[in-house]
Amino acid sequence: MMDYVANEATRDPIAASWHRAAMAGLEPTSALDGITYGEIDGASPLMAAALPVLDDLNRRLKGMDFTTILVDREGRVAHRWCGSILARQTLDNVGFDVGASLLEEAVGTTAPGVVLETRASIAVNGEEHFAVPLRQLSCFGHPIFHPTTRRIEGVLNVSTVAGEVSPLLAPLVGRTVADIEQRLLDGSRVSDRELLAAFQVAKIRRRAVIAIGRDLWMSNQIATDLLGSTDLTLLRILASEVRRTSVVDLTLESGLAVRVEATRLGGAAGGTLLNVEPREQQVTVRTRQAPEVGAPLLITGPPGSGRSRAARDHATAQPVTVLTAANALLDGPDTWARDFAALVRTRQGTVCVDGLDLLPNELVDLVSTQVAKRQQPRIVLVTGPTEMLVGPAAALAGECTDRVVLAPLTRRRGEIPELVATMLRESAADESLHFTPGALAALSAHDWPGNLRELHAVVAHVIRNRRTGAVVIADLPEEYRTQPPTRTLAPIDRAERDAIVEGLRRHNGNKVQAAQDLGISRTTLYAKMRALRITAY
Repeated sequence: MMDYVANEATRDPIAASWHRAAMAGLEPTSALDGITYGEIDGASPLMAAALPVLDDLNRRLKGMDFTTILVDREGRVAHRWCGSILARQTLDNVGFDVGASLLEEAVGTTAPGVVLETRASIAVNGEEHFAVPLRQLSCFGHPIFHPTTRRIEGVLNVSTVAGEVSPLLAPLVGRTVADIEQRLLDGSRVSDRELLAAFQVAKIRRRAVIAIGRDLWMSNQIATDLLGSTDLTLLRILASEVRRTSVVDLTLESGLAVRVEATRLGGAAGGTLLNVEPREQQVTVRTRQAPEVGAPLLITGPPGSGRSRAARDHATAQPVTVLTAANALLDGPDTWARDFAALVRTRQGTVCVDGLDLLPNELVDLVSTQVAKRQQPRIVLVTGPTEMLVGPAAALAGECTDRVVLAPLTRRRGEIPELVATMLRESAADESLHFTPGALAALSAHDWPGNLRELHAVVAHVIRNRRTGAVVIADLPEEYRTQPPTRTLAPIDRAERDAIVEGLRRHNGNKVQAAQDLGISRTTLYAKMRALRITAY
């Protein structure tokens, strides 16, 4: 029997998880090689509710070989704490740092990954982990639900270096999660009150007003009379994407052209206030047959390479609305299908399907049906490398003659200064804050396995620790302070350096295995590492 096939004695939830991991193309010995990292919202409602509670839990576990990991709804490590040096070293060795994705398709069977898939608490004992390096750990994960919406907000996971989970962990973690959920409820009440106050002021004016919060939906009578079910679905999706203020022109189901002004209140924990006003007095009659559009645009590249941003940049028709594979996971395929159908009925703008490679086949078939009609709205598909696609997703991608292929950041080092400047502007950092040439050169010398997400995380780290002035090398996280080679590498040397770094990354820094993989001796590998200034391994 192959190593990645669970045996008959394996518990059903674990066996099912192993099967899903194998179907995602993972293998036990290399499942952690492709671990990805993304940006974490430190001001999210989950973080605000959980951190004070976790402080108390961590005090009780201090000095013991336990780790607590808070995972957000997208499966990424939002916060971690280690009770001992051994616990910290264990997590560091497997790469479970803040921002790491613990979804099943990313790292195989873990307690957080199974919880997000099944929405139920579970213990995963040592040998039940899919990835071999994780089998030294035993973990207990418990879902965190919002008390009002019952939507899963994240997972609390407690791990220890042991063969089995202690039966005492379940009640301890359960009580901690209950406290977090109570704080989520209290926090939503505060944000709802702020949204309600803004709604009461706005509705005095003679225009349609809608307020959409995490647990709240309000509209005045004008909005009720003006907006149809398709309009409301579109506005709900638009509201979820607003960060500060956004103005969008739409055509309603009735044919009325309107301008929607959406304002975010209360930050990530708040809601969105939408004001809807006609752009013209007469109602235009929509033709029965929507104009024909061409094949969908395909945006492809490795995770974190800027695919979502590229999709928005290349969308020619406004408004741009995004449906992600994460939406299908969190809200269910039926809700995703209803939202997609509502957007299609508007016959306007651009619908971006982000995560084609992660969608279930029935939803891919739904998108394919719309694509075949060649009608508005324009469809933009976002996916990982096309060579990894199979089944209906591969067939749909094959129809896309219009493509944007994004290279990993390691092949776009010349763009790093411009990307950093853009990230600083978008973060609303102080205008005086800037990276010195030395700091930019150090960043350009890094190999960026996490692509733009990793770069964004580094910039966010710098902003948190330096508000104004010049960012020097010492302001960067320690592992990003590597000085670039003193000479400019020729293209062939750069290609050789990238190949060696990739080989080392693939084997977790093991020089013997990397040398064998590269077909060179270990002595030659060390010599090339010195010549090419590879110091991160």
